[in-house]
Amino acid sequence: MPLLVLVLIVGVFAYLWWDRRHSSLTRMCMWRQEKSENQWRCAACGAVHPGAASPRVCLRS
Repeated sequence: MPLLVLVLIVGVFAYLWWDRRHSSLTRMCMWRQEKSENQWRCAACGAVHPGAASPRVCLRS
């Protein structure tokens, strides 16, 4: 049982590390979806990302 808990903890941290490597989003990125216009807009800086998929890159200059 302790081995299972250890494996689960390591697995969670490995997933979080992997997910962070594939994204440049920071705490300052607050994307809001505008479904009527089929785009995403950043509430912090006003950047616009077209499409239905959520952005994975910070467009802050």
